[in-house]
Amino acid sequence: MKKNVLITGGTGFIGKYLTRLLIQNGFSVAIVSRSYKQNTADISYFRWDIDKHSIDEEAVLKADYIIHLAGEGIADERWTLKRKEAIVQSREKSIQLIYEVLKKNNKKLDAFVSASGVGIYGAINGSEICSETTAAVDDFLGSTCQKWEAAADTIKSLGIRTVKIRTGIVLGNGEGFLKKLTPIFKYRLGAAMGSGKQYMPWIHIDDLCSIYLQALKNIEMSGPYNAAVNDNTSNEIFSKTFAKIFGYSLWLPNVPAFLLRLALGEMALIILKGRRVSSEKIEKTGFQFKFDKLELALQDCLGN
Repeated sequence: MKKNVLITGGTGFIGKYLTRLLIQNGFSVAIVSRSYKQNTADISYFRWDIDKHSIDEEAVLKADYIIHLAGEGIADERWTLKRKEAIVQSREKSIQLIYEVLKKNNKKLDAFVSASGVGIYGAINGSEICSETTAAVDDFLGSTCQKWEAAADTIKSLGIRTVKIRTGIVLGNGEGFLKKLTPIFKYRLGAAMGSGKQYMPWIHIDDLCSIYLQALKNIEMSGPYNAAVNDNTSNEIFSKTFAKIFGYSLWLPNVPAFLLRLALGEMALIILKGRRVSSEKIEKTGFQFKFDKLELALQDCLGN
């Protein structure tokens, strides 16, 4: 019998890639969605509504593993108080739904794997390399990730192996971080942001999905793992490399920080601040990055 993986947020950017990888590796996949979707030969769909605190319990009860990706996008809208609340609650309440079904039915999983973010280390610029033991920071990004991981630990309290994937900037083809940047750089309008010195921990979508796969298979994995290449990429380095892919050198001046703050409000911190992170812990599990060079990762994402 195939092992069944339930994915929350399975119709999103990462979820689509991950679904394909899991099917290729012999798993059956189920996805919970807010809208009705027709089952396919490879994927079963179930309904849930986080706001109404409802979920088709069969989705959870049939699962051997759960991968939790669901949550409002951090960078999709300006950070109003209402938006901030939605970002946090979408992560906490969705896990709470799963927790209640597991506890009520005394259901055991082989593993629960939750997304998290390197934002747990805070919107700070500095040279320190953050490992999984680095103290979390209580700014908005840091506190959001702490609450996200604390919610995941309620699953751990049920005696279920729980893994938290602290993800950096995800590079993929046609979606995600690169979707908005590609047209700008393609037409030679790319530029570094702010000082350009802020670090940008990144990971190729294929490597990220491989880490999730390893988290299912490796029963020794537990707790948090940084999912980002430790190559000390700054915003300036990223911008220069991206421009190089399109055959030119940066010629525009850096976009001033005050303009980004005017345009994005507090959310500009995502662009203007960034910390270095260590990949040592995930590599000690035997994981090897397929894409550990930024230029090669960008070339692959752009089909060059």
